[in-house]
Amino acid sequence: MTFQLADIQLDNPVFLAPMSGVTDLPFRNLVRKLGAGLVISEMTASEQLATGRKDSLRKITNDTSTGPFVIQLAGREAKWMAEGARIAESAGAQVIDINMGCPSRHVTKGASGSALMRDLDHAMSLVEAVLAAVQVPVSLKMRLGWDHSSLNAPELAARAQAAGIAMITVHGRTRCQFYKGKADWSAVALVREVIDIPLVINGDIGSTADAKTALQQSGADAVMVGRFACGRPWLPGFIANELAGRPALVPSLVQQLEFLLQQFDGSLELYGERLGIRMFRKHIAWSLDAALQGQMPPSLLRQTRADLCRMKDAAQIRDGLRHAFLQTQTLASA
Repeated sequence: MTFQLADIQLDNPVFLAPMSGVTDLPFRNLVRKLGAGLVISEMTASEQLATGRKDSLRKITNDTSTGPFVIQLAGREAKWMAEGARIAESAGAQVIDINMGCPSRHVTKGASGSALMRDLDHAMSLVEAVLAAVQVPVSLKMRLGWDHSSLNAPELAARAQAAGIAMITVHGRTRCQFYKGKADWSAVALVREVIDIPLVINGDIGSTADAKTALQQSGADAVMVGRFACGRPWLPGFIANELAGRPALVPSLVQQLEFLLQQFDGSLELYGERLGIRMFRKHIAWSLDAALQGQMPPSLLRQTRADLCRMKDAAQIRDGLRHAFLQTQTLASA
C-alpha cells in the first residue's frame, strides 16, 4: 500500500501528525524508522522562523536519511508565511504543510491555526503566498470548521485544491471542540466529494480498526496518527503493517526500552543535556504509561514516573529506565 504525494512516493498511507512540543527530530526519526509512511515537523511559527529565532530554527532540523522532510508552518501574515516557506525549502523541506488546524488558544488568539477558518479569503491569501514562494509541493491541514455553525472545510479544501495545494488533511472536529467528544470521520466525506487530490483523515486514530473505519467513513486515502503515538512510536508502523495484511507485533518491553533510549540519545544530541532532559520528560511519562500500565502496580508506576521525571543526570535516567523496563519484563516472564 503505497501513497503518492505529488511526485513523492511514500511507503504506506499511515502518517504521524505534527504535534507541537512532541514531533521533534528524535521522535520523528524513531517513528519513521518504525514504519510510518510520513512524519511531519512540529508546528513552526513562520514569523519566528523568518526572524531567526533559535528554537524555531531548531524545529526545522532534519536527518534526510529518514525519508521525505515535511515542515509545518503556522502564521497569519502572507509575507511571513512566504518567507518562512522559502527558509524551509532552503533547509531541505520536500513538502511545506500549512497549519489551519491547531485549536490552541495561544495560537488562535493571534489569528493563526484554526482561527484562519473564520476568514477563508484571508486563509487563501496565505495559501497563495506559500505556493508562489516555493517549488516543492504544499499541503494543508485543517479542521471541520471553527464551530458547528461554520463547517466550511469543504469550501476551504476546494479552494485550496484550485490554487494548487497537493494534499489536504482534515481533523474530524471543529476548533471549538478542541479534543472533546469523538472525531466525526463521516463529516470528512463532504471534503472528499469536492476534491480529488489526496485526502488524509486525522483524529482519534488509535488502532487498525480505527484506521479502517475512518478510511471507510471519510473516503480518505490515508490516516494520520496523533496523540495515540505518544509513548507508542511503533503505532503508525504497526497500523500500516496490519492495513497491508502483513504480520504486526507490539514490541516487547526490551524493544520498547531500546527505542526510548535511542530517542533519549537523540534528544541529548539535539538540545544538549540540560534542555534535552527537560524536553524528554514528557516522553518518559508517556512511554512508561503506555508500556507498563497493567504490568506494574499503579502506585509503583506513579512513583517510578515521578522519580524519573525529577532526575537531572542522563546516566541516572538511562539506568532508571533500564531498571523499570527490565524489572517489569522479568516479573512478566516469571
